[in-house]
Amino acid sequence: MDVTRDYLILGAGPAGLQLAALMEASGEDFLVLERASVPGAFFARYPRHRTLISINKPRTGSADPELNLRLDWNSLLSGDPALRFTRYSDRYFPDADDLVRYLADFAEPLKDRIRYQTEVVRVARADDVFTLTDSSGREYRGRRLIVATGVSKPYRAPIPGIELAENYADISTDPKDYWDQRVLIIGKGNSAFETADALMETTAVIHVAGPSPVRFAWRTHYVGHLRAVNNNFLDTYQLKSANAVLDGAVRSIERDGDGFRVAFAFSRVNELVKELHYDRVIACTGFAFDAGIFTGTARPALTIRDRFPAQTAAFESADVPGLYVAGTLSQQRDFKKSTNGFIHGFRYTVQALHKILRQRYENAPWPSTPLGPDDVADAIIARVNRSSGLWQQFGVLGDVVTVDGGTAAYHEEVPVAFHAEGGLGAHRHAFVVTLEYGPEHDAVDPFDIEVSRIAQDTPGQAHDAAYLHPVVRHYRDGVLTGTHHLAENLENQWDRPDVHRKPLCAFIASRVTP
Repeated sequence: MDVTRDYLILGAGPAGLQLAALMEASGEDFLVLERASVPGAFFARYPRHRTLISINKPRTGSADPELNLRLDWNSLLSGDPALRFTRYSDRYFPDADDLVRYLADFAEPLKDRIRYQTEVVRVARADDVFTLTDSSGREYRGRRLIVATGVSKPYRAPIPGIELAENYADISTDPKDYWDQRVLIIGKGNSAFETADALMETTAVIHVAGPSPVRFAWRTHYVGHLRAVNNNFLDTYQLKSANAVLDGAVRSIERDGDGFRVAFAFSRVNELVKELHYDRVIACTGFAFDAGIFTGTARPALTIRDRFPAQTAAFESADVPGLYVAGTLSQQRDFKKSTNGFIHGFRYTVQALHKILRQRYENAPWPSTPLGPDDVADAIIARVNRSSGLWQQFGVLGDVVTVDGGTAAYHEEVPVAFHAEGGLGAHRHAFVVTLEYGPEHDAVDPFDIEVSRIAQDTPGQAHDAAYLHPVVRHYRDGVLTGTHHLAENLENQWDRPDVHRKPLCAFIASRVTP
């Protein structure tokens, strides 16, 4: 049996590596357990057609590394400039193999803290200690467990006969294997359309089917919705080139000779059920958290169709004390709204989790910078014009400026929900600074020039802005007393004296005046 450590991290993917690097820098007692022989093994297989949808922009016109992280969706947080993904590829949508190579280099300084080829088959909890057993019978013990395994199990949709379908995880990626075939792809996310795009040159017909409408990331601002890089297939549908998107539900899948007979209920025509025939059926229905190794009191409650562990604002399991989640599993907190499901989002919430753990177990307060009360507005403006964390984690992370008497303190990138639950303690005044889209931002076509849009740099209309802009909320003794919106700006520069700074100063003064 291994010694009892303060922290065990399960998984050496991007989230596990990010947390390990932060813990290594601050001197925590931890160990990472990884079943594969290399870090980031998920990306050695996914996406199946090898093009990432996380953008990479080495040339930004800026030398500010913090600002550049707004356009770098693959790097983990590090003070080492050599560990920026932009050094590994010039492609805007890079190859997944470049990310695998990058993660291997990021993990190299942590190699003594990572146990590779360690497949954990059982997680138990007793007397406030977690015991993890690997496939060889060796046990590892930790007072806290951070699960960073991601969503590693293909999600099986509840469709009779779904076991007859090939899964995205296992399909051939050689287009020649689909020569002149009729193919049904179940699902309307990026994996479905990525697959359709890759196969449409060799297939006879492709139908992409699902009960939900296709949602475009450029409209919803959720980067997990369909990305333009994967939607060439839609041209072949709308320009009448044999392929189609089917809106409705697959009722059943049955064998039909060498092919398949599929009962499909069309949602647009009063649930008309039609029998369709295909040579291949492929399920691209996403992934889920694999809770199979968790036993007894260590097994966390699941939510969102049992795809994620239910968790608190501190990323702790809702019902297993001491069990925390990191990485894409934390998207349960902002499901299909912000960016916790992706590296460019969860690198910041992993950093926040590290601060929460240090606050709870190492007696280390959330880091803050002291300010004079008259410096609050300038500090806010400086941050919203530069911060990558607020930019990427819109509405999820916020800077919190606390004011007590004549003393102010600036706390960076605090989970908004964690602060709302008193995570930073009691304060007379607190200004919570976020970047947010307007409340109806996903209901408007951004390319429709007939739709009225407020003029940029117009303070009196700032609260009606649909595009990303800073929002400052004031709380007195924990109670919301007012909200101020900074006017949106085409180039995201919220620093004009009369448009941005002066109205913000007036708002702050009106709130802290006795």
